[in-house]
Amino acid sequence: MLELRKDLFADERDDNLKEIGKGTQRQDMLGHVTGTSPYFNDHNLQGMLHLKVVRSAHSHARLRRIDTSEAERSQGVRRVIRASDVPRNLNTLLSLINFGKDDEPSLAVDKVRYKGEPIVAIVADSPREAYEAIAKVKIDYEVLPAVFDVEDALKPGAPVVNEVYPKNTFTYHETYDRQQLRFGDADHALASADHVLEQRYQMSPIEHAPTETNGSIAAPDTNGRYIVYTSTQALFFSVDTCAKILDMPSNTFHFIGGTVGGGFGGKVDTLTEPLCILGAMLTGRPVRYLFGREEEMQYGPPRGAERIYIKDGVMRDGRVVARKVRAYFDSGAYTRLSSYAAVKCAAHLPGPYTIPNVHGDVYCVFTNRTPATAMRGFGVTAMDFAIECQMDKLAHLVGMDPMEFRILNAYRDGDMKAHRREAKNTALIECVQVAAEKAKWPLREEFRQMSSRKDGGGLRAAVPLTPRETHAPMAAAPAQQRTTYDRAPAATREPPPPPPPAPPSPPRPNAPSHGATRFSSVFGTRRR
Repeated sequence: MLELRKDLFADERDDNLKEIGKGTQRQDMLGHVTGTSPYFNDHNLQGMLHLKVVRSAHSHARLRRIDTSEAERSQGVRRVIRASDVPRNLNTLLSLINFGKDDEPSLAVDKVRYKGEPIVAIVADSPREAYEAIAKVKIDYEVLPAVFDVEDALKPGAPVVNEVYPKNTFTYHETYDRQQLRFGDADHALASADHVLEQRYQMSPIEHAPTETNGSIAAPDTNGRYIVYTSTQALFFSVDTCAKILDMPSNTFHFIGGTVGGGFGGKVDTLTEPLCILGAMLTGRPVRYLFGREEEMQYGPPRGAERIYIKDGVMRDGRVVARKVRAYFDSGAYTRLSSYAAVKCAAHLPGPYTIPNVHGDVYCVFTNRTPATAMRGFGVTAMDFAIECQMDKLAHLVGMDPMEFRILNAYRDGDMKAHRREAKNTALIECVQVAAEKAKWPLREEFRQMSSRKDGGGLRAAVPLTPRETHAPMAAAPAQQRTTYDRAPAATREPPPPPPPAPPSPPRPNAPSHGATRFSSVFGTRRR
């Protein structure tokens, strides 16, 4: 059991959180409204140099030759940094927690795998002189076939994007090409369902568009140390990433954060700090590396694109009896955080609903797009969107009110999740009831009386038999009605009768309360 020791944080905050409805002032508000909040770029150090990078003009190409001779002679240029100058020029963001293989260079070596990938860094007296030198770098490319669609990337003969993962999928536990969830027999349940609905959902990449672009300043300090001012959202993570790439002890660096001028997940990748520190090491002077707006928008890491297929089986009384999900995360050319997003996505299936048969496959796929990263609930957001759209369509299909349809299928305390963990502290029913009340949305009395604390457990807590992958799905029953969402319901169809209440489960000791106590949605462990 994971327990958070609140006594260790007693001096940091008042845990009696009763702020809703109050005009509580943010601690940093005064600085924001008076323009005095400190940002990393406010530090104008004496003798500071400026670093800019030469970026790939192609999405996938072999680097035949890189000629920097003219750039090195350009006015104001202090140093040209190439891949060979980076002590450990291969990293993956989550290697610090032993998750994934090093697959991304700080500066490209033999190939570029997305348009805008850094190839050479220029350190000069001014940003303008750095840009002028960039224009003088000559690169001979051999353009290679590229792939931009997640499903195309998995087809036989597709271009290999990332040689560390030659099948274009992230490998979990050195063995598996996906995150997989099996609970019950989804194929059998789909074959016997009254209705089957299959839909595709798509989310494009989303740029964070922070007011302050990614950037950092590194300066030599005393005793061979370096001080780094940065806009990172992950200060300690960035320290250790730089220590790894530069092959130096982490206590060599003194990282100073500050106000982040917009992040939303887009400033956790440690994009500027390693090269910035390396520039300071090679020149002995402070160096600033700041993304321009075009760089931020085109080459800064976005929320990754996702494609989701959901196939549901539902009975005439509104019970969802099977859910089959196939999802693809577009990681771009390198892993970054998408492999973790797929884990979160699989952990979220099948949504906050008790469905006795669940089948899920979630892939992290490499394409020749800009590498993706975190953004506001990444891994769950798009799946939630898809699931809730699907729930609306299913409700329409069986002629039920969408609010009542959700209440009918929602988790109750004591239900068994598809991850084989008991559902605790569930509250979707109460949330829907309150939302309906606030919106003046009419609910039938029986649905207003339902509760997350009642009618769970019992048969709903059983772990169903789950066939092995070699199990052949049963043929569709002759009486089954397979219906697409676009087909209008028959005009003569009567509304379904109210569903019979599930048999109450026997009383359980120490029933969980609906208060501040929280449980992990995956592991059921106490968080607070």
